[in-house]
This record gives sequence, structure tokens and C-alpha cells, in this order.
Amino acid sequence: MKKNEIHPVDNKLLSDVRQIIDTARANAIRSVDFSRVTMYWNLGRRIFEEEQQGKDRADYGARIIRGLAERLEPEYGSGFSYRQLAFSRQFYRTYPIVNALRSQLNWTQYRLLIQIDDELKREYYELESINHCWTARETERQIHSQLWERLCLSNDKEAVLALARKERIPETPQEIIKDPMRLEFLGLEKQPHYYENDLEQAIIDHLQDFIMELGNGFCFVARQKRILLEDDEFFIDLVLFNRLLKCFVIIELKTGKLTHQDIGQLQMYVNYYDRYEKTSEENKTIGILLCSQKNDSMVRVSLPEDNKTILAAEYKLHLPSEEQLLAEIRKAELEYENARENSEKNNA
Repeated sequence: MKKNEIHPVDNKLLSDVRQIIDTARANAIRSVDFSRVTMYWNLGRRIFEEEQQGKDRADYGARIIRGLAERLEPEYGSGFSYRQLAFSRQFYRTYPIVNALRSQLNWTQYRLLIQIDDELKREYYELESINHCWTARETERQIHSQLWERLCLSNDKEAVLALARKERIPETPQEIIKDPMRLEFLGLEKQPHYYENDLEQAIIDHLQDFIMELGNGFCFVARQKRILLEDDEFFIDLVLFNRLLKCFVIIELKTGKLTHQDIGQLQMYVNYYDRYEKTSEENKTIGILLCSQKNDSMVRVSLPEDNKTILAAEYKLHLPSEEQLLAEIRKAELEYENARENSEKNNA
């Protein structure tokens, strides 16, 4: 064998060695993350204890943190700036029991969480970050995309939190499907028109992100699923399965405004899956029309009053500003209240 020639290695041996290395690296990262979180918690506790000795002076805490930062930052770096030390104090006050740190979230995630004043909202993002092994970037994205608010528009807050706590499983698609959906990760540029196959291809290219945005428990089944009704061919854009709801989920993509013909076509696909694909142990198929614009009144009138399986949801290709998000939430809340009042009048 020549000097620089690579020696042959058994594939099983190589695979085992790689797994040992990858596992060790992952454990090392987790260990560093936990040590960092514990360090900031202890810093926060010590600062808070010192602050209590001068509680009659309103600015005493800020002066302590500023004095420490002036000494520590030149010696230890930006991780001990005034802002970071202030976060550590807030961290200890938000999570005063050290056992709360067993969740293994990293410092960046805790720093995001402690800035949420609403306790239920903060607990929700904490639990979902743990349940789905979100990275700090994903936790930040979900917070900024108002995931909690979007789910709470059609669900009770305690019900949303109960799902995150794993105290119950979802019973309806509205409990896990968000409207609107934020698809900024697709990277599609802002332009007046683009084709549905471009949207579909972008979703397939970012399937993991799309399923995460869609909701909990989704698994990919098929793309452009061909069905044949006598001599007529039809192609379903996306077929998924939801293991929590125990049913197939048909998704049709529309880049334009939703029409009643679109609803009729999706209903046909749902009927087909209920009659020919689902087993007796599975629940009824759900159909989702994912569109850029929808008319809720038209959707309600086009479907039976007891409809529970056909949903229309808007998608947004870019994350809005905070002002736009608040405006969307207020608009959705108003529409929900109007629909509820109309339903009560009709029942009366």
C-alpha cells in the first residue's frame, strides 16, 4: 500500500465510530449549555440578594449591575455586559427555583422567554421548545410569528396550554392548525403573481419547516397524488397524515383568491379518501385549502353548517411588523366575535 493511500475501513466500524464522536459532541454541547444557564441563574440570584440590602434606594439594583459590568466585561467579555447581567437578574426572578432549569433549554432561549410577561404564554413557548426540540432560532421565530396568539384566536388559552402540557390530545383540526400560516422560510420573493407549482415546490424543498409551521403530529404521505374517477384524472397537491388526530389531511394550494369551486374540488378529494383510502380505525379525512386570500363568509355558506373537516387558511410569505400582527389579531378577533354572535342569533 502506498504511503498516502487511505486504508480500507469496514462500513459498520466507520458508522459506529462516527456515532460515538457525534454523541460525544452533542453531550458536550448540552453540558456547556446547561453550565451556562446555571451560571447566569446563580449570577442573577447573587445580584438579587445584594440588591435586597438596599431596597429603599430605587436605583440600587441598576447601580450594582452597572458596577459589575464595568469590572467584568473587560475581563470576561460581552457575555457579562450590563444587558446580560440584567437578564440574569430577571432570569432568577422569573425562575427562582433551580429545578426549573432541568428542561435543558439554552441561555438564548431562556433570555427570550423571560421577556414574555404573560405567564401562560411564557409557559407555552417553554413547553413547546422542549416538546419539539426547537433551536433558539426556531423559538425566536415562533414567538415573533405570534404562534400563541394565532392558536388562541380559535381556542381557549387553557386548552392550548393543556396540549403543550400533554394533558390531552387534540380533538379537532382547529386546535393545532394555525390561521394565518407564516411561510417566510420558503424564500419566495414578493411579486404580483407566481404559479402554484412554484409554491408547491418551495414547500417540498422546505418540508420540515412547513410541517412544523402547519402544526403538531403531521407526517408526509404524498405529493401530486393521482386519483382516477372513471376516465378522469385528478392530482391532489399534498397528502399528509396526522398521528394525533388519526386521520389523513388533504392540502390544496391556491395562489389566488379562494373560490367556491376550489371548496367543491377539495370536498371531492376528502370524500374519495374517506371512501377508498382510510381504514375503519382512522377518523374522517380533513381538507385544508391553503390560499393567499379567503372569504370566510363564502366558505361558511359553501359548506354544511355542521362542517368539521374542511378548513380554509391563509398563508403569508413574510413575517409582518409588530403593528401589522396586532392589526391582524384584532381583525381576527372581531370576525370571530361577529360569527359567534350570528350563530347565537340563529340558534335563538
